[in-house]
Amino acid sequence: MRFDQCTNGNIFMHGWTKEQAVMSDHDKAILQELAKKMAAYAARPEEEARIQLWRDHNDLKDTRPLIYIDLENGWNELLPMEFTCQCEGEMAQEWEMWLHKELIYAEKIKCDKPIEAKFYIPYQAHNTMWGVEKKVIGDVKGGEAITWESPITDDMMEDDFDVKELIKIPQITIDWEATEAYTAIAHDVFDGILTVERRHWWWWGLELTHPYADLRGLENMLYDFYDYDEKMHEILGRFTEGYLAMIDFLEENKLFTPNTGNCYVGSGGLGITGDLNAAAAVPNSAMDIWGFHESQETSEVSPEMFAEFVLPYQLKLAERFGLNYYGCCEGLDRRWDYVKNLPRLRRVSVSQWADIPKMSELLGGDYVFCHKVSPTDIAVPVIDEDHIRTRLHQVLTDCKRCGNHVELIMKDNHTIANKPENVYRWVQIAKEEIAKVY
Repeated sequence: MRFDQCTNGNIFMHGWTKEQAVMSDHDKAILQELAKKMAAYAARPEEEARIQLWRDHNDLKDTRPLIYIDLENGWNELLPMEFTCQCEGEMAQEWEMWLHKELIYAEKIKCDKPIEAKFYIPYQAHNTMWGVEKKVIGDVKGGEAITWESPITDDMMEDDFDVKELIKIPQITIDWEATEAYTAIAHDVFDGILTVERRHWWWWGLELTHPYADLRGLENMLYDFYDYDEKMHEILGRFTEGYLAMIDFLEENKLFTPNTGNCYVGSGGLGITGDLNAAAAVPNSAMDIWGFHESQETSEVSPEMFAEFVLPYQLKLAERFGLNYYGCCEGLDRRWDYVKNLPRLRRVSVSQWADIPKMSELLGGDYVFCHKVSPTDIAVPVIDEDHIRTRLHQVLTDCKRCGNHVELIMKDNHTIANKPENVYRWVQIAKEEIAKVY
């Protein structure tokens, strides 16, 4: 079983080379049978009802709490136990894996993720990013923990190096020959069964402190707030300049794809909404889509320092998007007075590091309450159902009292203890607790 190449709600993060863009009759037949099965699930009335439920939820209408699960690395434990790859080609195997994940959602996970009769194709693209890279030590795709050697040293900071000379503006290029080759193959395989659409992530989020920590090291970054404050502003400003240039490029070349449908957005949940231009096959600008901003790396930095060093650059980026999602693992209750100033903020992460009852009160009915349930609940050989129920019941009770638009998101799963049944049972427990409270 090869490493799962599809992430966060089945979004391909890459395309395929011209050499990989091949499809045998054997593989085509296998994919078509899976696609027909997926299309049959997509035709069920409850799938359209799920889409409407997410739309109402993200548009701040009253709904029951929603449940969404994406296992991330946990898929690499679940998938080998649920199917065996039959396709022979490298690209075909990745397509087969994608289809099987959708079928597993429909048949076994049964959370609130809708199944649609669509197959998504990315671009074969290359992004130069910042032009300078850290040296990674360890194999993240092999499940190992990693560390890294950062390229910007203390000596460079002391010498007041030229930030613009070292950190480049990202440049995007697209291999159109390869992209059109595998897009044509997708149409040949799926036309009449699934609709082939283009969907591509140009970034996970508009991260500022993550690339800073990559280039300086996490510990060094925390010292830099004191020791090299002017240079820190300069570096964060350069990242902001780079992202704004990328946004301009993608807008000018009509390369944005919508994340306003059945698409993972931010750090969890789906972006289905009626409050953006969801009908646009190609967004006219970033104002037609969701933006995502976070700063997990500064979780232990004071709110005031966050507001001085990070927030001003996030505000510049958030201005470009029609709606915004904020946060990942950081506890936002401590910096909410600043974060709430982001323009058109709609979805807010409530992690295990937040004061969850306080966040319920702060968000009220004005935002989507994206609650990140602890992945440790399903990372053990035998799950503690009483513990899971107690925690979910308390969160749901607080959310109902405060009128939150709540969703329960299970993610960040580095392991599921090789027990797929943990996943399926957790969803069922969450449904039962929602029914008790709502």
